Parts: sequence; C-alpha cells; structure tokens
Amino acid sequence: MTATLRRRSGTEDKGQVVAILSPDMVLNHAPVLLNEVVDHLAVQPGGRYVDCTVGAGGHAAAILDAAAPGGLLLGLDADPGALEVARERLAAFGASVRLVNANFTELRRVCLQNSLVPVHGVLFDLGLSSMQLAGGRGFSFQEEAPLDMRFSPNQALSAYEIVNQYREEDLAEVVRRYGEEPAARRIARAIVRARPIENSAALASVVLRALPGPRRRIHPATRTFQALRIAVNDELGALREGLRQANEVLGHGGRLVVISFHSLEDRIVKQFFQQESRDCICPPETPACVCGHKASLRVLTRRPATAEREELAANPRSRSAKLRAAERI
Repeated sequence: MTATLRRRSGTEDKGQVVAILSPDMVLNHAPVLLNEVVDHLAVQPGGRYVDCTVGAGGHAAAILDAAAPGGLLLGLDADPGALEVARERLAAFGASVRLVNANFTELRRVCLQNSLVPVHGVLFDLGLSSMQLAGGRGFSFQEEAPLDMRFSPNQALSAYEIVNQYREEDLAEVVRRYGEEPAARRIARAIVRARPIENSAALASVVLRALPGPRRRIHPATRTFQALRIAVNDELGALREGLRQANEVLGHGGRLVVISFHSLEDRIVKQFFQQESRDCICPPETPACVCGHKASLRVLTRRPATAEREELAANPRSRSAKLRAAERI
C-alpha cells in the first residue's frame, strides 16, 4: 500500500542485565548528524515518522519538534532500558509519540498495529549509544562487565557463549568477518587458551597480549568487540530485513535515512539503495530482463553526509558516522 504524501521543499549469566543510567549519561549522549537527519527526512508539520533505534530520544525529539503541530513519531528499540530513557525524555510530547520495545526486524508489524502505514519518513541510527557502552553489559573494553552484549535481554545468545564455547576456527571466522580483523586467527587462538574469560576487561587484556606492537590509533580490541556485538545481535541480517520493511511502509515521496558507523553497515545500505533505485537487477550476462524488478527509491546522497568540523570537535563519536538517504518513488 502506498499513498502520496505532501512534504516541505528542502532537504554474566543468561538473565536480564539491568543498567543503572545516571542523568549525566543521558545528557551526554549527543545524537549525531542531528540537523542532517531532520533535513534529509524533510520533516513537515503533521508528518508521520518512525525512529527504528530511538535510544535516548535525541533524534526523535528533533523530529517531533519539526513535525509540530500534528506530527506523530513511532519509536522502536530492542533495548528496554534505552526505551525507558526515551519515554522520560519524550514525555512532554504526549500522544504525539508512541514507543515500542521491538527490534526493527518487526518494523512492518509494529507500524500496522499502530495504524501507521504509510509514513513520511524512517530513520535508522545504527550506532552503539553511550548508554549501552556504560550500561554494564560488556560492550566496552574500558570497563569490567559481564560478557553479555545483547541489545535485548530476551535474546538467547550472549558474547560469553561465543567467547567461551565456540570452536577456535568458528571464533576466528566471527572476528574476521564481522570485525574485519587481519589477526583473527591469532586472537581466536589466544582467547581459546585463556578460557574461561569472564568479563570484558579480561577479554580486552587477552586481545591486547595477542597483538603486541606499537600503539595504534584505535585499541587493539576494538574490532574484536565489534565482531562479537554484531554476531550476538545478528546486526547485519537485521539491517537487511529492516531496510526491506522500511521501504514497504514508506509512502510515495517518503524518506529513508540511515546513519552507519562502520564499513559493513554502510556497504549494506549503499547496496540496498543501489538495487532499489534500478528497474532491472538481473546479472549483466542475462540477455533480457527476467527479474521484473521495478525501482522503488531515488538516491538522495551520491556520497554519504558526514559530520562538520564543529560537530567533530564537540562529539568525537560522530567522526565515523555516515548518513545516506533515499526517497520513495
């Protein structure tokens, strides 16, 4: 179902881990590329929007401000702790905001349940928030916390199982594929030899010892922690499914905006936009089109938008952020 939408011109253990979040953690979580998000979504008064990763609600608040009067925002998050923070932050918007504890792989179902199809815009902010990094779930190698890394406590697989139970070759494949780590085999071998590894600080120490050498621009454990987080939450598979469903719920002229923070995510977004902006996606050697595919998106960002100098100085987290946008046709 599609409808024509008017828009403005312009552009541990397996149990639940409870994070205690201080007000400073929430206030210090600055949403990246905030102006660029509102601009590329072309937010209009009375518009209907979905924030698929509502987090602390920073992007959502800016969208709701721009969509007033009469705007409506549906916010999803797999992390119930983050959702409670967003609920408090967005309380002043009253009935204009609806928050749902769900992964964006359930986007279409949640939109239908809330009578929000079609919508004017969908946002994905794929970054790990400062709340999650400080939330005691092992996302950060700078704290001693249980090896959890689940976005939702309802998920079965945790980082502890991968680190302590996977075969060495399977662990190496996780680190290589999702962390793009050249020394994946060496790291996997060191992890297996050091088992059991109980917390994030111990894991970071094992990786550090496995990669001796001069100081690097990033911590040696960065890619390993990224790989584990992606594997635990099936982030890349979820992104592919979320993008597909976002395209389905957008109305004609609606905007899809995605902020990614590493090359694996950005590659998926770029390829999805490229595919959905072409009529035929048959292999080049096919003599005549047999796929029947029709273009559904117009790409708005030939190159991804990135943070300006002022934002980079104020929020170092924004340095790796890339924003891509497309319009439903």
